[in-house]
Amino acid sequence: MALARFFSLLSVITLSLFLFASNASSRSLSTPHKTTVLNVASSLQQTQHILSIDPTRSSLTTTTRPEFESKSIPFFLNSSSPLTLQLHSRDTLLAPHHKDYKSLVLSRLERDSSRVAAIAAKVRFSVEGVNRSDLKPVYNDETMYNPEELTTPVVSGASQGSGEYFSRIGVGTPAKEMYMVLDTGSDVNWLQCKPCSDCYEQSDPVFDPAESSTYKPLSCAAPQCASLEVSTCRSNKCLYQVSYGDGSFTVGEYATDTVTFGDSGKVNDVALGCGHDNEGLFMGAAGLLGLGGGALSMTNQINATSFSYCLVDRDAGNSSSLDFNSVKIGDGDAMAPLLRNKKIDTFYYVGLSGFSVGGEKVEIPSSVFEVDAAGAGGVILDCGTAVTRLQTEAYNALRDAFVKLAKDFKNATSSISLFDTCYDFSSMSSVNVPTVAFHFTGGKSIDLPAKNYLIPIDDAGTFCFAFAPTSSELSIIGNVQQQGTRITYDLENNLIGLSANKC
Repeated sequence: MALARFFSLLSVITLSLFLFASNASSRSLSTPHKTTVLNVASSLQQTQHILSIDPTRSSLTTTTRPEFESKSIPFFLNSSSPLTLQLHSRDTLLAPHHKDYKSLVLSRLERDSSRVAAIAAKVRFSVEGVNRSDLKPVYNDETMYNPEELTTPVVSGASQGSGEYFSRIGVGTPAKEMYMVLDTGSDVNWLQCKPCSDCYEQSDPVFDPAESSTYKPLSCAAPQCASLEVSTCRSNKCLYQVSYGDGSFTVGEYATDTVTFGDSGKVNDVALGCGHDNEGLFMGAAGLLGLGGGALSMTNQINATSFSYCLVDRDAGNSSSLDFNSVKIGDGDAMAPLLRNKKIDTFYYVGLSGFSVGGEKVEIPSSVFEVDAAGAGGVILDCGTAVTRLQTEAYNALRDAFVKLAKDFKNATSSISLFDTCYDFSSMSSVNVPTVAFHFTGGKSIDLPAKNYLIPIDDAGTFCFAFAPTSSELSIIGNVQQQGTRITYDLENNLIGLSANKC
């Protein structure tokens, strides 16, 4: 009897040990989360490099090239011929005014907050049906430019200008080369012009329309004038005004002139603002190149079927290209629907379905990324915004998923500016970090390089998770996450392509 109980107990113990061993084996054979390498040493080396760049000694500041104006270049208006421009980051054009890398980053984040507020306000006005001309003064016949009557504050362009990437284009005949801010969130092209009532400092001579044989002021009856959000008439000449969310503005004459795209071609009769009063804007650049989806943008005026760019790392000091009608979306590229918002045609909305961290899908309701019936919400791609902003629900889910898999990292002491998730990598030259991937509507996805979501905040080894929450219903994929990836906007087929390592 006792022996039977002994063997019965032994059987139970044996079975328990077997089940325990089986579970342990199952756990040990389970697939670990996906990781990728963050090169800490390389990132920190770049923080020193960007502060040492001297734009005054750089070839970027060359204002003219003799062969540029004398070379015979065909006109490509209303064609699908390729046009190409070089892209440069802001910090390779402007002389450094920062004592250390952290102050540079904080300055970038301050500009970024102004940029995001401006975008959110523009979308909100459109959704709510607010006429922007009701918010700003309109010219009259007694005074051509009267900035004192502006209802919004004017701020310093040195601290608030939100241009992050620049292209060098030629304007006029003969062409005068100048740096223009690249902006997918704006439509109106403009540049500073003589005579200046008030112009900020730029790296090239201010454009003089009297020296261009192809400069033509637009009449008040011109269709381009009617397409402006804010315009008025003086002596049958169209006057424009564009205001930005931080109180900056440009005011002047709306005209057409020839625009030259490096050595690849030029286009006649491009509508652009000739700004005689420009305040609180983009220090260093001569003006703005609008690549938005509106009727007055450069892409629409040259009837581009597509355009693409690759944003280089702003700390690397390299350049890349902006191309029209040349780069196609390949079979191996990530692909997403290019969506339109009926309330506002400027922004490029992308079909985003979610994220994964460490190879595991993050649980986020799909409705978080959708544009509702009123035109609110959705996700846009914007090259002028630095840090990706997500609705709070989406941000919290993404951050928590990352923090869970990064629990072994040493946390930084506190939050820094926009960032609430930071780590101390000061003792490391490289580190394996959980992967982060974007998933798009239609099933395609793209893994981000580690340096596109863990960025240095100082030169001592503090890195932060480069996403931030927003109280707005609109989410924005910023340029930190876009860096190193060629983004192609297929305007004919309403697709966006993301191609890694094609810069």
